[in-house]
Amino acid sequence: MSPVPSTWATLRSLLLRLHFYAGILVAPFLLVAATTGLLYAASFQLEKVVHSHELTVPVPAGQQKLPLARQVAAATAAHPGGTVGAMWTYDEPGATTRVLFNDPGLAESVRTAVFVDPYTAQVRGSLESYGSSGALPVRTWISQLHRHLHLGEPGRVYSEMAASWLWLVGLGGLVLWLTRRRRAGQRLRRLVAPERGARGRRKTLSWHGSVGLWALVGLLALSATGLTWSKYAGANVDVIQRAIGWGTPSMPVSGGHGDHGGHAGGDAGAVPAADADQIVRAAAGKGLSGPLEIVWPAESGDPYVVKETDRLWPQRNDQVAVDAASGQAVAELRFDDFPIGAKLTRWGIDGHMGVLFGLVNQVLLGVLAVALISVIVWGYRMWWLRRPTRGFGAPYERGGLRRLPLAVVLPLAAVAVAVGVFLPLLGISLLAFLVVDVVLARVAASRAGKPETGEPDEPGEPGEAGTLDEPGETGEVGKAGESDDPGEPSKPGAGVSG
Repeated sequence: MSPVPSTWATLRSLLLRLHFYAGILVAPFLLVAATTGLLYAASFQLEKVVHSHELTVPVPAGQQKLPLARQVAAATAAHPGGTVGAMWTYDEPGATTRVLFNDPGLAESVRTAVFVDPYTAQVRGSLESYGSSGALPVRTWISQLHRHLHLGEPGRVYSEMAASWLWLVGLGGLVLWLTRRRRAGQRLRRLVAPERGARGRRKTLSWHGSVGLWALVGLLALSATGLTWSKYAGANVDVIQRAIGWGTPSMPVSGGHGDHGGHAGGDAGAVPAADADQIVRAAAGKGLSGPLEIVWPAESGDPYVVKETDRLWPQRNDQVAVDAASGQAVAELRFDDFPIGAKLTRWGIDGHMGVLFGLVNQVLLGVLAVALISVIVWGYRMWWLRRPTRGFGAPYERGGLRRLPLAVVLPLAAVAVAVGVFLPLLGISLLAFLVVDVVLARVAASRAGKPETGEPDEPGEPGEAGTLDEPGETGEVGKAGESDDPGEPSKPGAGVSG
């Protein structure tokens, strides 16, 4: 008669089954997100190459930049049908000035950017500019591919599903990897590095676990920041941030278009264009320096809003409102005064986008994407190698919830419900997994002609408490000095569904 597994052994087998189902059914969402994220990590450099004519100009020897008013006038002459909403200026030599127009018929958060040579006022061209980051067409296309696969709002379900499950799969894998039995004297090395000399599934598992361990912190950060943009969980994040006073403050005057790049900004004629230079000088008097965004007022009489747009660490994100008539600053918003939650959100978003540390940030995102893709591929390979002669590898044994004490089940259920409410797509998909699992169990029991008892699906199927998808290894956890070599006897464990 098999011994009764401990509570921890049962919990671990429960986690094994959840990790298995998540890996098989949710990993495709993660794989698509990682692949498109890898493309996005390279999109900033690609944008500079594809749109180099609009973004850069030769620097004439000894020639100074022309007044902003003249540059705005040149852009307006080249694009007479639009309304000036803002302009972006740069201190970097050779960078063009970007004048943004609010045009009727453009999609939300999209404006027309006219690029002006700051030394000659020659217009270099015009392109659509998306969002507060000013993404140009090539980066916008890649960004929307990553965000919703060019399917619009319905497509955002895929990215939210990936972000919702990434942290759970990652943390679950961490627990399984840390508690996997290893030979004494080699535990640390086999924990952090692939096992030398391993073959087959054991080798694949070694790479899957150790690479996942190294990538975990970055993947958790991507999951958390990705959820702030999501449709359903993101709304819950906003509610909590506002409730605890961590929302992002805004300038207490009109004229801004917000972080998502709306269509604020009024008629360029409402304020004389010549005042743009005076407004920048007023902002400089308050300590603001380039790169800058000068937002045109929404209505005549409203102030301009000048914003620092340097996203590189250490960031410059201060804002000043300047009265057009007097040329005096009438309001200030300092990034140092933001609540810590708003700062963390800003840093997290910029890090997720690859702009917080520039090229280093983008390379790191690329490495994380490759790591996640590799971990997923190794996971599917383990599933394939674990299969019987025909078909695919079966999930680990079910019945774990029924074996757990009520004192463990109730808190576990409460946490699952709370997480499911906060992350609706995670909750719905987790409930769907459970329902499908129960139905399959009933069907299998009916075909076998006996009630479903929670015993292993197939006699001898690996699923013991001490292993991570590794047949033939022992099922005990944490016994110092014991071997993790294959061939030791295994004990049947518990599973996921009740």
